[in-house]
This record gives sequence, C-alpha cells and structure tokens, in this order.
Amino acid sequence: LPQICLFLRTSLETQKLDLMAEVSDLKIKLVGMEKEQSEYEEKQNKAEGLLQELRHLKIKVEELENERNQYEWKLKATKAEIAQLQEQLALKDAEIERLQCQLSRTSSHSEVAERDQEVQRLKIGMESLLAANEEKDRRIEELTLLLSQYRRVKEIMIAAQGKMVPQKKKSSSLEDLQSESLEKVGETENMDGTVVSDDLSPLSLGMDSGPQSPLSLENRKSPKGIKKIWGKIRRTQSGNFPADDLGLAEFRRGGLRATAGPRLSRSKETKGQKSDYNAPFAQWSTERVCNWLEDFGLGQYVIFARQWVTSGHTLLTATPQDMEKEMGIKHPLHRKKLVLAIKSINTKQDEKSAQLDHIWVTRWLDDIGLPQYKDQFHESRVDGRMLQYLTVNDLLFLKVTSQLHHLSIKCAIHVLHINSFNPHCLRRRPVEESNVSPSEVVQWSNHRVMEWLRSVDLAEYAPNLRGSGVHGGLIILEPRFNGDTLAMLLNIPPQKTLLRRHLTTNFNVLIGPETQQEKRDITESTAYTPLTTTAKVRPKKLGFSHFGNLRKKKFDESTDYVCPMDTNPGATNGTQKNYTGYKGLSPLTDRELDQVGQTD
Repeated sequence: LPQICLFLRTSLETQKLDLMAEVSDLKIKLVGMEKEQSEYEEKQNKAEGLLQELRHLKIKVEELENERNQYEWKLKATKAEIAQLQEQLALKDAEIERLQCQLSRTSSHSEVAERDQEVQRLKIGMESLLAANEEKDRRIEELTLLLSQYRRVKEIMIAAQGKMVPQKKKSSSLEDLQSESLEKVGETENMDGTVVSDDLSPLSLGMDSGPQSPLSLENRKSPKGIKKIWGKIRRTQSGNFPADDLGLAEFRRGGLRATAGPRLSRSKETKGQKSDYNAPFAQWSTERVCNWLEDFGLGQYVIFARQWVTSGHTLLTATPQDMEKEMGIKHPLHRKKLVLAIKSINTKQDEKSAQLDHIWVTRWLDDIGLPQYKDQFHESRVDGRMLQYLTVNDLLFLKVTSQLHHLSIKCAIHVLHINSFNPHCLRRRPVEESNVSPSEVVQWSNHRVMEWLRSVDLAEYAPNLRGSGVHGGLIILEPRFNGDTLAMLLNIPPQKTLLRRHLTTNFNVLIGPETQQEKRDITESTAYTPLTTTAKVRPKKLGFSHFGNLRKKKFDESTDYVCPMDTNPGATNGTQKNYTGYKGLSPLTDRELDQVGQTD
C-alpha cells in the first residue's frame, strides 16, 4: 500500500509538472500572440497614417493643380494684355510716322511766321469780341435794374391811385422801355466801331462767299477761325426775346455761354447713347458689355471679353464651357452669376433680388450670424440673385459644411423670399416692444437675438452666439430648433439645470404657444433627430475629385436649392406639420439635406 501511494504521488507530481509546462507554453504563446497583435495594430495604424497622408497628398495635388490653373490664367491674361499693349504701341508708331511726314511737308520759316501773325490777329479779334460781350452784359444789367425800379414805382402808384388810366400809361411806357432795351441789346458796337448784330446773320458772322482775308482794322471780314468761335458765342436772353414774353419779363443773365460749346456737343452724344439704352442685350456693343461686367463685379474678365465678345449676342449664345474657355471664368459661381444675369436681362425679369449686390450679401452674413463665410462669399461674388438660386452643392463649394449653418442660410433666404428681398427686412436693434409675436421674431438678426438674451439676464452667454448662425428665422422656422439647441449653442453646461430651465421658459414665451406645440410634436416623434453642432452635410458623390467635377457642371444641373421658391408644407423627420405660418410664412423641410445625405 505505501508503494502504491508513493507511485500515485509520483504520477500526480509528474502530471502537475506537465500541466505547469503546458501553462508556461500557453503563456509564451499568449505573449507571442499579444506581440503579434500589437505588431498588427501598429502596422494597421501605420497603414491608416499612410492612407491619411495619401489623402493629404491628394488634396495638396488638387490645390497645386488649382494654383497651376490660376497661374495659367494669369499668364494668358498677361499675354493678352501684352498683345493689346503691342497693338497700341504699333498705332502710336504709325501716328508718329504720320506726324513726321506732316512735319517734313511743312512750309518754310516765312510761312510759319505768317501763321503766327495770323494767330495774333485772331487773338486780337477774339479779345474785341469778348470786350463787346462784356459791354453787352453790362447794359443788360443796367436795363434790368431800371426795369425793377420801374416795377416798384408802378406798384406804388397802383396801390395809391387804383385807377385804370395811370395803369394804361405805365404799361405803354413799359413797352417803350422794353422795345428800347431790345434795340440796345440787339446791336453792340465792336472795338473798332463796327456794329455787330446778335442775331448771328451771315453778314454779322462774315460768312460771305468771297475770298478770306486776315482780320485787321482796315479789313473787317472775319476768317474761318473767327466764324467758328463767333458761332459758339451765343446769348439766348439778349437779342432773341420771344414777342409774347415782353410783358413783365425780366432781362435774365445766363443761357448758353461761350464756354458751353464743348459741353453741349458732349451732351448731344450722350443723348444719342441714351437712345440705345433700351436696345436688346444681343445688340449691346463690346464696350457696353465690358462696362456692364465692370459694374457687375466681374471686371477681372474684361480683358478676355474685349477680345472675344463682339456683341451681347456672343454672351447670349455662349455655354458655361465657352465662358470658361474663352473668358477664363474657371470659378463655377462666377459663371453661374453671369449666366443668371444674362438670363434676367435678356428676358427683362424684374427680380427684386437682383438689386442686392455682393457687398450687401456680406453684410447679410453678419446679420444672420455667419461672418466666418464672408471671404468665400465675397470672392465668389454671391449677390442677391444668386442667393435665390443657391444650391446645396454651391454652399459646399463655399466651404459651408455644417448642417446647422445650412439650415440657418436656408431659413434666412426664406425670410428674404417672404419679404420680397427687401434689404432692410431684418431687425438689428431692439425697440420698445411688448408682447412680441413670432412674425416679428422671424425677422430678428443675430445681434437682435443677443440683445434678447441680455434682456432675460443671460448677457454672459450672449457672445457665444457669434458665428453660430442663430437668427430669428432659424428660431421660428426650423422645427427642430428648441431651447435645448439654444442652450447647447450658448455652451450652458447640462448640470446647470436651473439656468437651462430659465432659458427654456423664456424661449417658449418668445416663440409663442403655437410654435411651441409644433416643436414639441417634432421632438416627440419617433424619427426625431436632434440638431447638433457636429453634423455635416456631404455631397451626393463622395471622392477627392468632387470639387473638380462640380467645377465642370452647369449651374442649372443641380435642382437641390437651399431654399426652393415653391416651398410647401410637408413632413419633417417623418412628422406631418399643420403649420399655419406667420405673414404668409410656410414651413421648411429637410428634403434638400436628405437628398445629399448627412453624417456626424
């Protein structure tokens, strides 16, 4: 029996040692597997890092490609400008050669001296005419003074006597005085005693058919130079009085002076230009189209337009691809801006949004609380008309990727639609308001919302709304925007329950019971997804070449407008809304955002 026990003990110890050896082997295998797993994870991390680096490299390649395209465009513009300068230089050289030829054909020094003498004589004649004109002005002033004195005497006598006989005598004497003044004004003595008539007859102007001779004291015929100058010196109030205005009319100074000649000729040309002002766009000249581009904010393309555009018909029949190729308009929103403007001016559509330029849009971004996008919008020359036809892909091209910011712009454009794109429809400053209605809150700007926060004792959180995109339109029109959303944007910690309750209470009072109930219905629906600051909007087609493909699209291929003009009540997040609206406002749906997709 002891031997059996010893044998069993020995076998058990042997088994124990074997098990311990197996455990050691398993531990070694486990360590090896963990090491392999760590190596695998390290390789995976390296692979992800390489993939991320590859993505960055692709982005850099795209940026370099865009930069290269810009340089090519600048080079093309420089070449075009150099060609234009060379053409101007050739014209100048030709003009210099022509002047040199004329100079070589000039007469001798004696002829030059004679011309100088003729110029001196013309100057003397001009001075005599100006002196006569001044004498005539002096006489007109004297007659005007006499006439005013006579009127005063006549009024005194009429008030004193009140009889008809003295009135007839005074009126007859007045007519005599006026006729005498006409005779004095109609003729003016020249410096040498010659009478110069002011009716500009052929004799007075020296426009005889005989041979011309220089002006001198012995020979009083005027040469052509004096004729032209004398033809410009006219006095509409001295010598051409209408017969029916001789009653009590005053002698007035003014009329077309000698210095008005050049201005009058330019005014006639301007009038001729105005006659073509209402011409169809297809008949616009190249210069008018280029000036229109300058005023329109696309002046950087005038150099190419001057070479390519022969008339408005060129732009009217051009495709976006033609504009990119011939005018170098590679920016898709610049092409969209131009195509929309051409369509509007050709069809003569009177769109109120067209009156809002791209400078106004940058101020509008301040009003709706999105100033961080001002540079992109300004560079793209986004104006009021483009806001009306802005698509989701356009916003993505403008680097607006936040879902909340998309909704903010959508609601703000909707408010513009309802107010017929009135540039002053948003309220920026608080006024004496009591019982503010939602129809008024919907027009609040971002700054006005911040003022409301100060009025409800939340001034320390008001600055957090800068750059948030929160404005009255978003508060009222977006059904998922509630007190919790506002508290999140204000960075009020969740543990401050009393402060959040205070904000929610005042928020519900602000939006009114009807809007409050609609927001509550949305919140309680099964398909409700709360708004967050991290939700992004992505295009339908993902990939690194997305923006390159977007650049080649026509502007009207995308129908996913940020704010459709024919917005109708519908389901939002799966819940049907019975929205009555304020001042004709209709609810906004997330159809556009659902089409392009969302990601957190």
